[in-house]
Amino acid sequence: MTLTLIEVKVFTLDAMKDIFDIDYLTHIENFITEERQKRFLDVLKSRTKHFTVAIEDVFQLHNTSAVMRTCEVFGVQELNVIEEKYGADIDKEIAMGAQKWVDVNKFGSTSACIKGLRDKGYKIIATSPHNESCFIDEFDITEPAALFFGTEKSGLSEEVLNQADGFIKIPMRGFTESLNISNSAAIILQDITNKLHKSDIEWGLTDKEIVQKRIDWTRKSIKDIDFITQKYFEK
Repeated sequence: MTLTLIEVKVFTLDAMKDIFDIDYLTHIENFITEERQKRFLDVLKSRTKHFTVAIEDVFQLHNTSAVMRTCEVFGVQELNVIEEKYGADIDKEIAMGAQKWVDVNKFGSTSACIKGLRDKGYKIIATSPHNESCFIDEFDITEPAALFFGTEKSGLSEEVLNQADGFIKIPMRGFTESLNISNSAAIILQDITNKLHKSDIEWGLTDKEIVQKRIDWTRKSIKDIDFITQKYFEK
C-alpha cells in the first residue's frame, strides 16, 4: 500500500489510536530499547478504565494538569475535560510528562460528557460534601464509575449533581470544608484504585487496548515516527 506524505500524516495523527496492528508494533519497537518496551508492559499491567475522571470547567490551569498527573500516577488511563467556560490546555511543567501517557477526552458541555460516559457504561459519581454522599471507605468499586470534580470556587454544577447516580466525599476533621481539586482527586483515586487492585474485579485493559497503548506510547518515544510509519506502509 502506498500513501502520500499528507495521507500518512492524517493517518498517523488522527487514526493511529484505532490501529490494532501487531506487525506495525513489532516494527516500531525496533527503534526503542528493550528496557523501554518492558517498562511499557509493566505500567500497562496496572492501567485501568474501570474508573475514569471528569473535571468540569476548572479555571486554574495548574489544577487540570495536576489532576492529569494524579490519574497517571494511580493508573487511571482516561481523563475527561469539560470546556464549556474555560479552556484546558495542559501545563507541561506540572503534568511532568503525564500528558504523553494519559488519554484526554474533551467535551464542549457537561451534558455531552455525561452522555458520552454513560454510553460507555459508567455510573456518574459526583465528588461533593453532599448529605447523600458516601465516604470513600463505603464506596462501591464493583461497577465502572466516572468521578466528577468541579471548579475550585463553586464545586460541581447543578447539572452534574442532579444527574449523578451517586456521591462520594472525603472525611473532614477540621474547620475547612473542602480541598483543592487536585488534592481531592489524589486522595480519592489513591484509595479506590488501591482497593481495586486488591479485588477480584476484572479492572485491567483488554488485550486490544494494551496493544493500542503500546503503539501509542512507542510512537511518542520516536522522534522520526511519521517518516518511519510512511516507509512501513509503503512496503
